[in-house]
Amino acid sequence: MKTPAFWFGDPKAPGIKARLLAPFGWLYGYGTARRLARGKGDAYQAKIPVICIGNINAGGTGKTPTTIALAQHLIARGFCVHIVSRGHAGKIEKPTRVSERDHSAADVGDEPLLMAAFADTWVSRDRAAGVRSAEHAGAEVILMDDGFQNPAVHKSLSIVVVDAVKGFGNRRCIPAGPLREPVTPGLQRADLILSIGPDGAQKRFSKTNAPLPCPHVQGKLQPLPTGMDWSGMNVLAFAGIGLPEKFFATLRELGVNILRAEALADHQPLTEALMKRLEMEAATLGAQLVTTEKDAVRLPDAFRRKVLTVPVRLVLNDWTALDQQLDRIGLG
Repeated sequence: MKTPAFWFGDPKAPGIKARLLAPFGWLYGYGTARRLARGKGDAYQAKIPVICIGNINAGGTGKTPTTIALAQHLIARGFCVHIVSRGHAGKIEKPTRVSERDHSAADVGDEPLLMAAFADTWVSRDRAAGVRSAEHAGAEVILMDDGFQNPAVHKSLSIVVVDAVKGFGNRRCIPAGPLREPVTPGLQRADLILSIGPDGAQKRFSKTNAPLPCPHVQGKLQPLPTGMDWSGMNVLAFAGIGLPEKFFATLRELGVNILRAEALADHQPLTEALMKRLEMEAATLGAQLVTTEKDAVRLPDAFRRKVLTVPVRLVLNDWTALDQQLDRIGLG
């Protein structure tokens, strides 16, 4: 499903769709709160630190680049890092260590396949079972990709990631807005908030949401230098991520001339039929096909050499607050 535009309307003046769907949003938020309360006493307590990189918004906040950046930061400190993911859109359910050689995005999901290039990564529909598997395989610290609203595992540290541009939208729960749970109780469970976006958006986010109940870290996604000269390139860009417009904005910052921007649904399968259509449109426009790293792992084999990828990495303005939290849980 593509993200509805009305989710990001003015919280003080919600549109007709948000108002009509408000009762269902209340039920969704109530269901999240009830599930969290029921699972409090049953959470699996790992013998090693478990860091949850989650959000209270539905997708598009930057959890995957945050997980990659934190994995690299901890590996540089000498820790054996394993990532545990639900494997959204993948067909494998039991705890499985992801292999870039043996698995496809259809097996394990696109995000785990991407993260597996940086650290040992597991997919498991049962998060507690996934954490146990990582423990038994020798992990010294586990990064749990998503799962902030899942009570199955005790979290040593919970990081809530939010897009600074979109913020918390109209501050209503699904389907009336973009939230998995109301802002206040969600942030009160967090140990650290990470907002990702440009400086102007960061200032607006901080002002709109002050005071925040826990330490706040700011960062931005920056294209990884690859030697590619993007300036002036005519492209047909496509992206099946939570907020495709973020990718298109990154391309414009690189000086790319976007002749067509195709916003796909998050995790949308890149079928042969879809890719052939995009290829024909690109040829008609005289444009190069370009996509994100996350989408690239879902490309059919025949198109892997035909599509350029723009890798991005998370850069934090200051690691101090996050490092203090890592020290607190024994990862200093």
